[in-house]
Amino acid sequence: MTHIKDWTLPYASHRSSVLGRNMVSTSQPLAAQAGLRMLLAGGNAVDAALAAAMTLTVVEPTGCGIGSDGFAIVWDGKELHGLNASGRSPAGWTPEYFAKLGGIPEKGWNGVTVPGAVSAWVALSKRFGKLPFAQVAQPAIAYARHGFAVSPTIATLWELGGKKLGDQPGFAECFLPGGRAPKAGEVFKSEAHARTLEEIAATMGESFYRGALAQKMAAHSRACGGVMTEEDLAEHQAEWVGTVSQKFGDSVIHEIPPNGQGIAALMALGMLDELGVGAQPLDGVDSVHLQIEAMKLAFADLHQYNADLDHMRVTPAQLLDRGYLRERAQRINRETASAPSYGAPRPGGTVYLAAADASGMMVSFIQSNYMGFGSGVVVPGTGISLQNRGCGFTTEAGHANEVGPRKRPSHTIIPAFAMHADGTPQMAFGVMGGPMQSQGHLQMALRVLRYGQNPQAAADAPRWRVTGGKGVAVEPAFDAAVVEQLRARGHEVTVEAGHGVFAFGGAQLVLRDGDHYIAGSDPRKDGCAVGY
Repeated sequence: MTHIKDWTLPYASHRSSVLGRNMVSTSQPLAAQAGLRMLLAGGNAVDAALAAAMTLTVVEPTGCGIGSDGFAIVWDGKELHGLNASGRSPAGWTPEYFAKLGGIPEKGWNGVTVPGAVSAWVALSKRFGKLPFAQVAQPAIAYARHGFAVSPTIATLWELGGKKLGDQPGFAECFLPGGRAPKAGEVFKSEAHARTLEEIAATMGESFYRGALAQKMAAHSRACGGVMTEEDLAEHQAEWVGTVSQKFGDSVIHEIPPNGQGIAALMALGMLDELGVGAQPLDGVDSVHLQIEAMKLAFADLHQYNADLDHMRVTPAQLLDRGYLRERAQRINRETASAPSYGAPRPGGTVYLAAADASGMMVSFIQSNYMGFGSGVVVPGTGISLQNRGCGFTTEAGHANEVGPRKRPSHTIIPAFAMHADGTPQMAFGVMGGPMQSQGHLQMALRVLRYGQNPQAAADAPRWRVTGGKGVAVEPAFDAAVVEQLRARGHEVTVEAGHGVFAFGGAQLVLRDGDHYIAGSDPRKDGCAVGY
């Protein structure tokens, strides 16, 4: 018996949820099909996720690249595993180094931490994959070498990225053929990208961190005024870190521990549980107001305390303590918006995809270059576009997240996973999009797990996003009456149209229901859910 209470499609997109015993949901159709091809070839959900992830570096370069970071949560059929493959800063990144630069730049090599996505692919394949790593890489290699027709949303983002980053070293050579971004429907090829993926596949990632590709990255860094070295790359290791979790009604929501921002979603959901959210109408002002207020308080703590776990001054357990969250929830006025401040716990942009198979394995995976194409740096002749995760650090002296050598920055990208209270798997889900991600996790969890909305409707629904202080941005489709009611409670609401809608993220959800899955894919992206 399904636990979906609501199969209606009340929002603008009327695509239905996809049902099947094997499932892949991504933000680009060719990537979803690449994952499905691995399942049809006898692979499992991890093989599917990896094929999709590698393909996304080719077909959605506006959100990720070979030089991305990555995180994953895997249900292997018996146990939940968490993987942190975010990179650390170069050894030369000291506070004094950035003081001379006047801060951490968004563009160029001085925003690039060691890229970790390749290590995520390798670690997942070695531990859980059924198919050879080289086979899993084939769809991505083929699309890079032989080309693919660029999809519409990605074409728009590509043009925006080209205008911003076209002057960065290697960018135009790789991403602006003929001097401009490809338009929707035009075919894009990158032989350099194909060759690099082949080398990564042939060496199980060794070339990228300790071989020829690492040498090319380090040499390019030196040539462009960066300080990343071969030693910085060789030191990198993806780490199996488990998860942190929070009870939410009859579910338990899992996130990767800090340095990721997933803990903010868990804190906000814990507060909402204490406030009894769920009794109010789903899209009504009473529910939305409480969601916004809880998220603001969680973000206040996140920005004060979240950092590389080795450098945090409070523990995740202290931030997630139900007594502490009860105190935080009591600060929320049900009728009035607040300007949030952080508490004092006592001692005690991105691509996301989900995959699941008939054996019960489920994967929640995310990789990202951060701000669109990231730093804009592309290592010549390789197709390696690099993230700008260094911007996740602060230069505030003494802050737990202050920039420093060989340190992980506070990170926006986060995969999520929901379990039933009895320890059985429930849903792999995520919402790509910078600081929208933990806010999106809250909204997806609330809709599907508390209100019983089907995954596609949850992905379709208009979203809100806190922006600082009493500021809240909402999508144009948000109920105008609710917007006015929020304003009456003191929220400073902005309706974001045009390119602003990209700031509300893209969700993918795969919900387990007995011996099959129910999947949704965000209409804000070009993607889809596919299954059989």
